[in-house]
Amino acid sequence: MSHKSIKKIIPAEKVNMGGHLLDQPLPTEGVTSLDPFLLIHHWHNHLPGRQKPQEAGVGPHPHRGFSPVTFIFKGAVEHRDSLGQRAKVKAGGTQWMFAGRGITHSERFPKKLVKTGGELEFIQFWVNVPSADKMKAPFYKPISKEETPLVEEENSKIWVVSGEYNGIKGVAPTYTPQTLLRGELKIKGSITVSIPASYNTLIYVLEGGLKIDGKTVLTKNMAIFENDGQDINIEATADTRYILLSGKPINEPVVQYGPFVMGNQIEVMEALRDAQIGKMGILIEEFD
Repeated sequence: MSHKSIKKIIPAEKVNMGGHLLDQPLPTEGVTSLDPFLLIHHWHNHLPGRQKPQEAGVGPHPHRGFSPVTFIFKGAVEHRDSLGQRAKVKAGGTQWMFAGRGITHSERFPKKLVKTGGELEFIQFWVNVPSADKMKAPFYKPISKEETPLVEEENSKIWVVSGEYNGIKGVAPTYTPQTLLRGELKIKGSITVSIPASYNTLIYVLEGGLKIDGKTVLTKNMAIFENDGQDINIEATADTRYILLSGKPINEPVVQYGPFVMGNQIEVMEALRDAQIGKMGILIEEFD
């Protein structure tokens, strides 16, 4: 099998999102997206405690035209949306939301966590969908750690969120073919991951270090791969946590404005109007 070579290694940039400092490997200078992936935010912090749930996290806001996905690594995230759904996803779990023609949601943290304080870490990434699917009905799917298939080998753990690894299939529903993995690799451990050559592929290191294609990918670095092969040989230079996102490119125009991802400027203007008149649903948060 031919090997995928690294095209570029990009350090995450620190960005301020509504007063929250976080690491953003995508978009970054020179790389606006990696079709179908539009954005990656890595949030890792300690909540100070003595807060109320409504004082932490992100309040109600709308989305249209893509899937915002959250991998939770430490702590927990509470989801509420205008479809009337509410769920708490703990460490190891995934929040999969398809915004479709419009949904309003909030991302808060559990009452106990904001009251006593504690460590919280998650990654949110945005996945584009084809224009033909953008106005379909929205849905929300919480996936617990226990519901996420685990492939455990010597020195390696890989949770298959979507797509397939070693014959094991993930459960997250996608509109285009994707392989989305969460991995842990012990120091000096090594694995080979096979991804279709046509898929755009990236690896982001949350903590630790990986040696791939003769190059070292350090903590909070993202490696983007060429579409020149299938196998990715990974070796850990430290105990490492990482994610691998790969997907078949959609190859369609993207016009993004805030929380809306559409195919042209007119559709973005329509999204703005529909959000303002309440067509993407209303969310009135209730706190215990």
